[in-house]
Amino acid sequence: MSDVNQPEQPTVDLATVSAELRQVIEFDEVPEAMHYMVTSIHEVSEEAVREAWEELPNSAQNVLDNFEQFHALISVSQAFAGINVMEEFPTLKLPEGMTDEEKEEYRAQLLDQVLHNCVKDMVKQIKKARRDPILKRDFTDVFAK
Repeated sequence: MSDVNQPEQPTVDLATVSAELRQVIEFDEVPEAMHYMVTSIHEVSEEAVREAWEELPNSAQNVLDNFEQFHALISVSQAFAGINVMEEFPTLKLPEGMTDEEKEEYRAQLLDQVLHNCVKDMVKQIKKARRDPILKRDFTDVFAK
């Protein structure tokens, strides 16, 4: 039985997303129910992800072929992290007197922090991959034809 309060998400045709994002979605076997979330994150996060990419040393950028691959990896990572936060949120012990508005604000801040941490973690991992052939292969295998 479906929840009548949940709006139905649009279906995403993977042929309409970037080749890099499609490769990560397919490689990670992202469930179809998450495709809209992944593509939405991908659209809104580009500016922040590009800033992180541009701050990387060239040697770290060279682990991947281009920014689009980096952006796609982060978008999928953020989607999975976001789902985990939303699933755990109901179990959090919040202060008794919190209003619904305060709970929503807290939830938004928590989600924002988790998404920000995904970018920081990916930056750290790609820097490590410069000197770690196994980690580098983990990055490049996603985009191997």
